Amino acid sequence: MKRGKRYQEAAKLVDTTKEYDAKEALEIIEKMPKPKFDETVELHVKLGVDSKHADQQVRGTVVLPNGTGKSLKVLVFAKGDKAKEAEAAGADYVGAEELVPKIEKENWFDYDVIVATPDMMGVIGRLGKVLGPKGLMPNPKSGTVTMDVTKAVAEIKSGKVEYRLDKTNIIHLGIGKVSFGADKLLENYQTIIDAIIKAKPAAAKGQYIKSVAITTTMGPSLYLNQK
Repeated sequence: MKRGKRYQEAAKLVDTTKEYDAKEALEIIEKMPKPKFDETVELHVKLGVDSKHADQQVRGTVVLPNGTGKSLKVLVFAKGDKAKEAEAAGADYVGAEELVPKIEKENWFDYDVIVATPDMMGVIGRLGKVLGPKGLMPNPKSGTVTMDVTKAVAEIKSGKVEYRLDKTNIIHLGIGKVSFGADKLLENYQTIIDAIIKAKPAAAKGQYIKSVAITTTMGPSLYLNQK
């Protein structure tokens, strides 16, 4: 696969035989030639677990100290006082049953996260086939099914991210933008890694963290010595 000139220049800064410490890797990313947009810095963590087993799932949420650099739109399913609370907290959209046909028939997905009060889950359940494949179903484990809609909206807006295993036992996550600089990205990275280590399932055997790589949207991967 032929790579562009900018990628080739970036790749010259990376020693593919070496495992870097996180700070050094992020400093190299800072030096890479930049495209015309602010790239996301992506983290890829391969774990020594088997996601096919329920007792080896790794999933959770964490608030990044420096945010993600992306402004997320939040839809809240709530009624009455809780709907007013969501609006006051800065939710982009608030509603109840009337939103179901809009989502089902009009393919309305102008939001990144859905928060719901527990009493609205019966309504949202009707949208499972539509929201599930897009990863938009609210879930108590990720803090998106809650009576405390103020806290949920505030955390999402301030940089809360969800991490979870894919089918190949890898967690993929954006940890910020290149423009953050190495120090802020390192704080975000350490927060995520600490959360993943704490989430180690009791059933996990052998080496838990198999490999860690960071990359940018358009750049080469750097492997880290985080084991």
